[in-house]
Amino acid sequence: MPVTQLLQQLVRIPSVNPDNSPGTDSTGEGAIADFLAEWLRDLGAEVVLEEVKPGRPNLIARFAPLDGRPRILLGPHLDTVGVGGMSIDPFSAEIRDGKIWGRGTSDTKGPMAAMLWGLKENAAALKDSPIAVDFVGFMGEESAQWGSIQFGQKYGKDYQFAIAGEPTSLDVVHTTKGSLWATLRATGKAAHSSQPERGENAVMKLARALDHLERDLIPKLATFTHPILGPSTLNIGVFHGGSRPNIVPDHAEAEIDIRITPSLTEAGGALKLVEDALASQDIEIIAPGEKPPMETPTDNPWIKRIQSVRSDTRTVGAPWFSDASHLAEFGIPSICMGPGSIDQAHTKDEFISIEALEEGADFFRDFVSALVTSN
Repeated sequence: MPVTQLLQQLVRIPSVNPDNSPGTDSTGEGAIADFLAEWLRDLGAEVVLEEVKPGRPNLIARFAPLDGRPRILLGPHLDTVGVGGMSIDPFSAEIRDGKIWGRGTSDTKGPMAAMLWGLKENAAALKDSPIAVDFVGFMGEESAQWGSIQFGQKYGKDYQFAIAGEPTSLDVVHTTKGSLWATLRATGKAAHSSQPERGENAVMKLARALDHLERDLIPKLATFTHPILGPSTLNIGVFHGGSRPNIVPDHAEAEIDIRITPSLTEAGGALKLVEDALASQDIEIIAPGEKPPMETPTDNPWIKRIQSVRSDTRTVGAPWFSDASHLAEFGIPSICMGPGSIDQAHTKDEFISIEALEEGADFFRDFVSALVTSN
């Protein structure tokens, strides 16, 4: 079975993250974790499924025991984003025009298939390898990253390095931004729209606060820059409020996303800036979740090992967020790497080229081979 068929199998098992409008009833990581568990056990791995949320496990596959030898992990995430609005069958895994089409082909079942192929091609040597290579499939990356957080808390001390599977065109993404997601809530007083003076308009209250953020917070964020990642940024992604045009709205909410550079984290983080900016506004900040940026030095010896296998691999940064940030937060030097382009991730007609997939499988075969034969 070639790696293309393996990827087709993975895509045909829906593993849509149930949070944030999945667009299908086929959600959760349980089915794909079960498939991978059997596939990896057939290669000789000891596999455990650790439930993080009901029916939503992390998968941990070890080919060598925890006996003190150096250990790294290959860690794609099991979930995909939703499939609503896709212009192709999200689970067909059709091969057409030299590409495999479907949800997850790029993000991140393509990188996953390439990693699995690298392990399969070296399966006979993995048990006695001087450097243990584990496969970890994380749940929940496309929402709050509960999987990598729990794994890092529990097993961070066991690993020297991690490669999070993401579509990076086989570049080494060694630094990424963090993020702050939060809901901003305004409350008011309902009244008949013919007498708006009797009410308090929550929509207008929140709109004024957002205008204040745009004028005052964005320039402050821009001062926290990074030579590769650029400035910290703000996006207001969701806004809703009220119920009818003839009722003065008594509630309104907006959801914001701030992308955080390392220098902003060092200065105290984004939430403090938001709180300060809204101190004069009658706005409640709901469920803020701040995720750390990630920065692994380019002279890390494991990155040098990667470059010794693939000499034209570049070290680059990315403005997006991944499980690698949480792994690094808990002490595992981490990068993101895999075949495919981030430009195809989350799109309505997601695909990966077969050429890129096979190139990724060849890389992980050669990389794992270099580890299992090292002195």
